[in-house]
Parts: sequence; structure tokens; C-alpha cells
Amino acid sequence: MEVLSPYKEATDVILEAGGEPLKLCYQCGLCTGTCPWNLVRSFLVRRMMHEAQIGATDFGSEDVWTCVTCRACVQRCPRGVEIIDVIRAIRRSVASLGIGVIPDALRISAKNIAGVGNPLGEAPEKRNDWAQELKVKDFAAGTDVLYFPCCVPSYDADVKVVARSTAAIFNKLGIDYGLISTEAKCCGEAIRKAGHEDTFMSLAQNNIELFSKSGVKTAVVASPHCYHTFKNEYPELGANFEVLHVSQYLASLVEQGKLKPSKKIEKKVIYADPCYLGRHNEIYDEPRSVLRSISGLELVEFIDARDQGLCCGGGGGRIWMDTPKGERFSDIRTEQALEKGADVIAVACPYCVLNYRDSVLSMGKGESIQVKDITELVAEAL
Repeated sequence: MEVLSPYKEATDVILEAGGEPLKLCYQCGLCTGTCPWNLVRSFLVRRMMHEAQIGATDFGSEDVWTCVTCRACVQRCPRGVEIIDVIRAIRRSVASLGIGVIPDALRISAKNIAGVGNPLGEAPEKRNDWAQELKVKDFAAGTDVLYFPCCVPSYDADVKVVARSTAAIFNKLGIDYGLISTEAKCCGEAIRKAGHEDTFMSLAQNNIELFSKSGVKTAVVASPHCYHTFKNEYPELGANFEVLHVSQYLASLVEQGKLKPSKKIEKKVIYADPCYLGRHNEIYDEPRSVLRSISGLELVEFIDARDQGLCCGGGGGRIWMDTPKGERFSDIRTEQALEKGADVIAVACPYCVLNYRDSVLSMGKGESIQVKDITELVAEAL
């Protein structure tokens, strides 16, 4: 581990770790004004940027780990400063140089990812156990589609329904798909945002080599986080395959007339845009077209939907950290959904599933509203 010289300026450390966009910031404050944290507590993004510019970063502050990388600030920045890259660089300085403090819950998840390839610390050979009763074949060269459900639907008992619903849809429609071997590991998107660059590189190289060796041409993923890193980050490391989020894939099947939900779901459904599907990758219409294909379903919108949507709170590694009650964005969103009279909060991200279901449970609203991934709703309507 590199030891930080007491004479080395904090700004130099951040710039060397990838915080080059820091130079563009001229302290207008729009980032702080648009940050969702200011709905629940004070978090001055502008101050963090200013401290980084003048070499006064407090690497031991909890603010280092607060950003959810939702991209709302980047979207508003008049100079296009990639603030997320600066945050990542600050965190990378802590993680790689041993300065500051990493939250305990994040440290455990990072250790699990580096050790066994998933944040839950589960045995790698159990990655595909969720599919045992569904007759899903192993992916082989020539198979049309690789389905990659991400770590959470693969291992979390309550979220496996997302992967199983997708498999049920694919089986029903006769899609030629398979699962990659259990040598696959976490995509690495969130752990990279949490500053663990070396871990990300190891994960990415493993997956890229595995996909290439297996002959993967098209991957359909459950998580917007997998989508983002496979599409936007892996190609820089040599990856060469098409990636689609499951909502895109299902929307294309609807458009081709291959997916025709036949059973009515007479419920009012409100769709929560995941940050990494929406703001990061501008995928807004496809999930909605899938939901509208379900007969009887009434789709309603949050007042601040699409590119104005509120993050669930799980990005940037926050999904593995503790967020006190009263500071959870998903609680705010759940209240908004109830005010709209929604029966179901529909999501398209495993992190959103975790956070919204936790909110519904902790708020005692289980009898009033449900949380379902769009694949669950489609599977129910087939």
C-alpha cells in the first residue's frame, strides 16, 4: 500500500486518482442546490469541491461516502463537470492510499467482492442456484442471449424473484438464452464508484475474458449498474459484446409482437426511474412501454419523473452502507407513491427493489402498496 507523504497536497492526490474534472469547477453552487441529500439533511457538494481544489479535503469525513452518484448534479452543472469522477477519485485516495476511514459495512462488502466475487459473501458456485428448477441451460457459443442477473437477484433470497420472473418470461416465449458459468463475478460498477479501482479492474478482466471465451455476443442484464459498466466502461478494457437492459429487450419483443401479455392486472402502477438507467443512460421510454403493454394496468407518474426523478439511495456503494431512518430517499418516494394512490411501485433495478421494499416494510405500508420489478408484472400477465 502506498503511504501518503505528509508533504503531498491533497489536491494532487485527488487529481492523480482521476479527479481531473475538478479543475473545471468554478463554485457556482448548482450541484449543492440540486443534490437530493438536501431534502433530508445538509450535504454541501460545492464545499467538498472547493476543499478539494484548495487541498483541504478531510479524507476522514463521512461526507466522502455520502454521494449516491445519481448524476443530478452533473446534469445541472453549467460547465459539465463530472462531479462523480471527482467523488470517485476522493474515495479512491482513501481506499488505495490508506488515508481516512472506510465505513464498516462498505469495508465488509468490498472484502467480499474482492474475495468471492459478490458483495453478499456467498459461495461463487451458488451464483446460478436460483435457476435450478427452471431448466435454464448453460450458455454456450451460438446461444442467442446471455442472461446476466447481477449479484443481488442471484443471491438475495427476496430478490431472486427478479431473475426467476425473467427466466419464466424467456421460457414462455421460447427465447434461446443461457447463464454464464459460476466463474462470473460482480460487474464492479458500484465498487468502482466506492473507490476500489484495483478490485474493479480485476472483476472486469475476469468477466471480459470469460464472456469472450464463452462466445457472448449479446448480454441481457437485470441491473442498470451492470448495464452501465458493461456498456460504458468494459469496452475501454477490450470488451466486445452488445448489452441490453431487460426493459429494452422486453420492449423490443413487445414492438415485434412477440410479447403479448394476455392476463389483466387491474392495478394503479407508478414507475420509479433508476438513476443508472435514466439519467446515466437516458433509458426512459422502454420500461414504460413494457408496463403499458399489460392490459388493465394504469400507469401513473411521479411529479418529478424521468430525468428529474429522485434516487432510491442505493448508488455509489450506498446500497451497502447504513442510512438512518429519516434520511432514506426511498421513504420519500414511497410516501409520494401513496399520495398518487398507487397500488404498486414498479422498478427496474435490484437496488431499487431492496430499498423500496425496505421502506414499505419499515414504514408499515405493506398492506397499502407493493414493490415489484417490471419483470414480475410481465410474468404475472403472461
